[in-house]
Formats: sequence, C-alpha cells, structure tokens
Amino acid sequence: MRLILANPRGFCAGVRMAIDVVDQVLDVFEGEPVFVYHEIVHNRHVVDRFRGRGVTFVEDLGSVPEGSVVVFSAHGISPAVRGEARDRGLRTIDATCPLVTKVHSEAIRYARQGYQILLVGHRDHQEVIGTRGEAPERTLVVESADDVESLVVEDPGKLVYLTQTTLSTDDAGVIVEAIKRRFPGVKAPPSEDICYATTNRQAAVRQIAPECDLVLVVGSKNSSNSVRLTEISQNVGTRAKLLDDASALDDAWFTEGTETVLVTAGASAPEDLVAALCRELVDRFGATIEQRDVYPEDVEFGLPLTLKKAMVERGIDPRDRRVMVEAPVISAELYGATDLTISARKA
Repeated sequence: MRLILANPRGFCAGVRMAIDVVDQVLDVFEGEPVFVYHEIVHNRHVVDRFRGRGVTFVEDLGSVPEGSVVVFSAHGISPAVRGEARDRGLRTIDATCPLVTKVHSEAIRYARQGYQILLVGHRDHQEVIGTRGEAPERTLVVESADDVESLVVEDPGKLVYLTQTTLSTDDAGVIVEAIKRRFPGVKAPPSEDICYATTNRQAAVRQIAPECDLVLVVGSKNSSNSVRLTEISQNVGTRAKLLDDASALDDAWFTEGTETVLVTAGASAPEDLVAALCRELVDRFGATIEQRDVYPEDVEFGLPLTLKKAMVERGIDPRDRRVMVEAPVISAELYGATDLTISARKA
C-alpha cells in the first residue's frame, strides 16, 4: 500500500493559537480553576487532554463561579455572552481566531451601514451563533441553496453575504451563486471569509484524491472543516472516511484494489494522531509513505491582549511567547516507517 500525506494538514494558525492560549493560561493562573466556554477547538482528543489537566469546559457561563478565569473558544462568541461574563465579574481571555473576528467585524460594519446580512453557514455551529449575535435583527442564516428561494428581505439593494470560515468551498460556492442569481445586487465581503487553512486543506484533497482509492481524514465528527474534507473527496469521486484516531480503523474500508490511500487531517486535529494512524497502516499493510506538498503555510497569530496583560502582571514577558504554524516534518521513526523510503515532492 502507498500512503500519501497531504501537506498542509492538521493545525491551522487559529487552532494552534487557541490551544496555546489555554496552555499559557494554565501556567499563568497556576493553582486557579480554569474554565473554557465551549470546546476550545472541535477535537475530542484536544479537549480530553485539557480535561486531564484540570480544565472545565462549559456551555453556560452561569455554571462558572464569579471572578473565575474563563477562556472563550476559537469559534467566537456573541456580544450577549461577552456582556454576561462582564456582569459576572469573570476574568476573560479571548481565544477567538482572528479570521473569525474579521467576519464579526464585517457583520458589525455592514449592519451599521443599514445592510441586511445573509450569513452562509450552519445555523447551530458556534461560529455562526457568535457572528449572528453581532447583529441578530439584521442577519438571516442561509444553510443551503434551497434556503435562498424562501428568503424574505427588506431591500434587495441593501444586501451583503458573509460566510462561516470553515465551510466547504464547493458548497459555499453553490449557495453564493444561488444568492447572486436571486439578488444580483448583493454585496460581497471585501475579502474571502472562508479561511486560508480551510481553503488550502480542501484544495490539497481536491488535487490529490483523484489518484487515490481511499481518503482518511483525521478529525472529530463535530469539526465542520474535517467533515468538509470528506465531502470534497467524495465530490471528486474518491471514498472518504472520517476518524478520530487509529482505533477507529475498519478493515472493511480496505477493499480489494485499495492500493493508494490519502491521509489528511482537519485543522483542529493534532499531528500525533496522524502519525499514529500512519504507524498502524504501516504495521497492517506494509505501507510506504510519501508527503505531498501542495501549499506552504507560515501564518502566525499573536496571543490575545488580555492574556498578555495577565502575563505582564505576573512578571512574564509576552514577547517570549510566540505561536507559529509550521509544516509537519516527516520523521521515519515517528511515522513508523523506519525501513521504508519517505519522499516529499511538490504536487
């Protein structure tokens, strides 16, 4: 069997920043209880590892004792949640991805200018809930192209569409085209809302999957961008399976003729889970491993100002704490291919 590792895969800058924020908060507020509002990122292993270090995840700020430290997840929150935290005297650290914050800012700006906002995304996703909360009276959530026909808008000449950052570019494109057909004068956001990492990971799968017999996506079922990777693969005609880790592997997936397998990971999936999956496939099938570099990524996000302030108060220099996303480095030992050839080449 031949394994192709898609690059980029796994952690994006926003996820790495959010995880690093919780790591730093545990150090800065050592000995104090630490709460996180919603899962810090949508990955079961990441959340469970933080639970093991004493972090409490909550969906209701009412369960957080007054004056406690609470971290807001990477998905963003509504002004109502922020106000509730302030009223309860909570010490808040905001780990919202800057690319999500960008969409929030767009919603605020367009609402103030009198636009009605068509927010393309999944209604129950935390990111959409938070963005819609910026201008609830001015925002309509659009989940599918079918939704467009039933939209009732105030003024077709005062419409703008925004999108959830983790959508499938394929699906979002279909919905946006439906919006444009019905409302030709709709305004587009000043720049693409779907984040660079989502776009790059999807593009890598779209490019490589056609030469494969099976695509394995490491990620949790509640991770929107991970689910979208399986859909992208299926859109180009290749079977795809989403799995949390190597323990979910099913021999039934490897039917006769499954010779080339693409392995990738959602933006919230740790690389050690990818490596463990590769080791399992090497052990079971004697697989060879090749990394396929499609898009280089070197995006860096700084720590939030609230965390920097807390560090300074405790004599820690925030300049010593940087968050950098680097391409995963192939290691024969880590990936279980000590006696096999591992190559990396441009797609």
